[in-house]
Amino acid sequence: MYLHIGEDILVKTDDVIAILDKKLLQASPIMSEFLEKKSDVTSHLAKNSVKSIVVTDKQVYYSPLASSTLKKRSLQPSLLIDDIDIL
Repeated sequence: MYLHIGEDILVKTDDVIAILDKKLLQASPIMSEFLEKKSDVTSHLAKNSVKSIVVTDKQVYYSPLASSTLKKRSLQPSLLIDDIDIL
């Protein structure tokens, strides 16, 4: 299954390690240090404000979508074209 995380970017849900609220970034020096070390594999998807951080096994994304929205999306089954019977 895939998760839309903003700006037409889809990631496999199996690749998602964590979906973090941006408030964690401001409150945790450990998280800030982690993100500094991952700066070479970071993608900023938010044109205005960052609301969440999506960590995958290969990439870190700054998303304009709230972590609660991403969580709800990750729990919904995806509908694929192959799943539809066309008569």
